[in-house]
Amino acid sequence: MQTQLERERVRVRFRHAFAPRTGTLRTLGAALLVAGLSSWAAAQTAIPGQPLTLHAALRAAQERSYALVAQDAATQSAREMAIAAERLPDPTLRLSVDNLPVDGPIRFSLTEDFMTMRSIGLTQTFTREDKRHARAARFEREADTAQAARAMQLVSLRRGTALAWFDRYYQQQMVALLSKQRDEAALQIEAAHAAYRGGRGPQADVFMARSGVARIEDRIRDAQAREANATTALARWVGELAAAPLGDAPPISHTRLAAHTLEHQLDRHPDIALMASKEAVARAEAEVARQDKRADWSVSLMYSQRGAAFSNMASIAVSVPLQWDQRNRQDRELAARLAKAEQARAERAEMTRAHLAETERWYATWRSNHERLADYDATLIPLTAERTRAVLAAYRGGRGALSGVLEARRMEIDIRIERLRIEMETARLWVELEYLIPPAGEAEYPAAAPQPLKTKIPEHRQ
Repeated sequence: MQTQLERERVRVRFRHAFAPRTGTLRTLGAALLVAGLSSWAAAQTAIPGQPLTLHAALRAAQERSYALVAQDAATQSAREMAIAAERLPDPTLRLSVDNLPVDGPIRFSLTEDFMTMRSIGLTQTFTREDKRHARAARFEREADTAQAARAMQLVSLRRGTALAWFDRYYQQQMVALLSKQRDEAALQIEAAHAAYRGGRGPQADVFMARSGVARIEDRIRDAQAREANATTALARWVGELAAAPLGDAPPISHTRLAAHTLEHQLDRHPDIALMASKEAVARAEAEVARQDKRADWSVSLMYSQRGAAFSNMASIAVSVPLQWDQRNRQDRELAARLAKAEQARAERAEMTRAHLAETERWYATWRSNHERLADYDATLIPLTAERTRAVLAAYRGGRGALSGVLEARRMEIDIRIERLRIEMETARLWVELEYLIPPAGEAEYPAAAPQPLKTKIPEHRQ
């Protein structure tokens, strides 16, 4: 009974504490809803216990990226400015007291002198429609630049994530390869011990076998350290998911880029697209400078009230800036803007050449590495494995020395490690080629939700 009464008191206190705070409850409910949705999205990205595939890593990296959110905000900012730039300037309201006497018997009187007027005026500058369209177009080009920067950030994010994923994947393969070789080399210690106890081999062979295993274990520790570093690098992109076991690697034997169309495909390279958008901004600024050569007119209307014995007055005025030195002002500014546009065009052309040469080099090396890997699989690795088996059989038959076995096994390890190194380099080149250009019409994953701003951004309707 006592426990039930205490529960009822707690329930009453809770209801009284939170009943008048409906806004707080709404905020709390919204926060819980957002947290639930975020947890659901994270669950959709990667299920705990499931392998982290490259596709899942790319999705997770994009969902938690705030660089994409920043570029989306920059795009929104430019488009809001474009809407504002297309409107007429705000009118100017003027309130004044004109010709107020400051001495004599009627000083500071507002009604006794016929020249004293209390005035209210309105001035409106009429910017031509072509000029307003040019200014709006400039901000639209800035929005395009922000979108191009977002595409560049997205490609950089995918490339960085894929490189980190492959780095960890191949470091794991290296640890597994060395561990297998260590287990096989450890058998030589037992064989050397058995030969020494049976009087068929010297004790030096035992120490030699132990030294061989110790060298492999040292290489394993080094590979494990590199694997830990690779996991840390992957965590920079995917967070806690970096510790999950990795899934199978995607095939790296083909890529979306084709050698015979590289020059045309590079037009969509993010760096080049960004330079092209900056060139468009420069040309839009030149168009604004060209429109500024024609001055805007301003119209003012003023109503002035005088004393009761005098008539009230109205005034109207038109103001026109006198561009009396266009040759050294407006024309110079237009020439400067056009020069900026030409600079952007030349830099884009130079960057295109540099990227084309670099991409062709990557493509040639990637294809050459595939041929080398085929040679390793067909010739080098089988030959070294056969040599190891032959030397080992000779040693077990008493016709060879342990040093020959260890040398053959060391050569086999080196060949397999070199093969893995070439495959790792091929995977890195594949990443550079595969994620060099965003696929046309590819569905993107949602970016991370931005933090709420202290000042709410109003919604505009065009």
